[in-house]
Amino acid sequence: MSAFLAMGGYGFYVWTAFAIFFIVLLIDTLAPLARRRRHLREIRARIARQANRRRPGTPARNESNA
Repeated sequence: MSAFLAMGGYGFYVWTAFAIFFIVLLIDTLAPLARRRRHLREIRARIARQANRRRPGTPARNESNA
């Protein structure tokens, strides 16, 4: 088993390369998910700000007075 892990003296290089590969793969998978959550949070905040900007008793722009 130790011979397998040592890989003929190149074990440190090989296992470091594997670790870096899997770390990059994990980041590459999680980054779009985090970006999507951040964008959704920003959109919700923008909608809330727009709703709070309206004065009480005034209709929204897309509502008619009829």
